[in-house]
Amino acid sequence: MPLQHLVEYFNDRFGQEHHSIFRPFILKDKRVSGLFGPVLINSLFSPIRESSNPTIIAGHTAQIEVSTYGTQQFYENEIEYLLVNNEQQPTGLESIINFDRLSRTVHMLNYLTLLPGQGTLFLEVDPLHILGIKKDHGVYFEEVIAQCGLKTQNVAIVLSMYRQYARYYQQLLDGLNNYRRQGYKIALKFDSVDDDKAALELITKIQPNFALLSAKHIDQDNESSTLDKLSELTSTVASAGGQSILQKVDQKKIDVLARAARFDYVEGSYYRAIAFDYLGTLDKKAISV
Repeated sequence: MPLQHLVEYFNDRFGQEHHSIFRPFILKDKRVSGLFGPVLINSLFSPIRESSNPTIIAGHTAQIEVSTYGTQQFYENEIEYLLVNNEQQPTGLESIINFDRLSRTVHMLNYLTLLPGQGTLFLEVDPLHILGIKKDHGVYFEEVIAQCGLKTQNVAIVLSMYRQYARYYQQLLDGLNNYRRQGYKIALKFDSVDDDKAALELITKIQPNFALLSAKHIDQDNESSTLDKLSELTSTVASAGGQSILQKVDQKKIDVLARAARFDYVEGSYYRAIAFDYLGTLDKKAISV
């Protein structure tokens, strides 16, 4: 189905679901945006690359790119409707769920424009979204994926493991298992390995398809200790049947560390800056840390 028809389809669907004349999806210059109040949502994709050969792309992460929308004309018509239907206003939790669904639909539509759109698409889901949906996680979005001509097996649901949600890990695990039953891949995302024991226990328990770690907070001053921690992480992920991804790699030193720790995949600005013949120019002596 042409992209324009898909945008019209999802706008019609939104109107039917919310009994609204508002059409949140906008197609301009072959790019889809979504309106959530005054916020304009766009997609920013970043390639997931094989660590041993970063020229091979295995998938993409999708991030939200937001800006304020310059005119009110697309939702001024809603004001009267909202005033007379105030009892139907969404709660804070419902707003998060609606924003999450809107964002992921925008990502899916834009993903269709990637050439080639192969591999796995990594989509982050707000923990509150998972906690707010009591059952059938992923069913709503499965219809979006199917309408776009894709399969849930090509989508990884990414859950950031924030410490403030530690008391809700069992509920989050139940939600992830619901996604898994719908055919989605599961990915856990960690900002650091400072509390590496808890992270390793979660990986062993949940057995995700992927574990993502940000390189932003990696301690580069103590390379030996850092390498040991990262190696333990990748080993645990592999033992659980998953694959490891190091994100936000912005310099060669971190790239070398990723390969030394045996991360399966990498992502970051460093790979956009290097020459395309990465392996041909790689300093073989730099492999060891």
